[in-house]
Amino acid sequence: MSDTPAPARPSASVVIIRDGDHSLEYLLLRRNDKIAFHGGAWVFAGGRVDDADQTPAGLSELDVAKNAAVREAMEETGLSVSATAMTPFAHWTTPVQLPKRFATWFFVAPVSGNPEVRIDNSEIVDFQWLSADAALAMHHADELTLPGPTYVTLTRFRELASSTDMRSHLENHEIQTFVPRIAKIDGGRCAIYSEDAGYETVDMDAPGARHRLLMRGQNFDYQRDF
Repeated sequence: MSDTPAPARPSASVVIIRDGDHSLEYLLLRRNDKIAFHGGAWVFAGGRVDDADQTPAGLSELDVAKNAAVREAMEETGLSVSATAMTPFAHWTTPVQLPKRFATWFFVAPVSGNPEVRIDNSEIVDFQWLSADAALAMHHADELTLPGPTYVTLTRFRELASSTDMRSHLENHEIQTFVPRIAKIDGGRCAIYSEDAGYETVDMDAPGARHRLLMRGQNFDYQRDF
């Protein structure tokens, strides 16, 4: 068995948001249980970069990812999102221990009103518009499953009440980069991020700053103390 990590495939994810009656709402999609990567989980629209996303020639990596995000949003939700209206806010790379790895740009894309969502009932089998608080509470209650990046993203945005708040937040924060390292813990695992004092040594007890996601079944605990 090779010790060489699997290549991280260029990918894009788009967080589609709308202003709900009482809160900012996020479009979450349930992946088919039969899919190997995050099967059954509730995720944002997204997927791998295709050859078509790389045209015209000479596009930057970010613009290629935007093209992929636009295409994936249409394929998975039936919604047309504008590349010019999308804002990048994070880049995630799958841990080296995993057999399938992705290097994923994350974007926010607002939509207006109550657009009709059309899923394919193949790769995507259900959808919901949810506030960040509702989605996180449902995860902890085992009513839906959120992958780590989705959980961390919703936790970051949970205090934002409107698309205006979101726009202001993104304008005032730099793009965050996540290259997790995985540590085993009692009852589960922990994703350690680069700002954490234990990142280089994968030492859970290293003194200093904490930036990590502890995962014990559906019990997630995101710690970021800086």
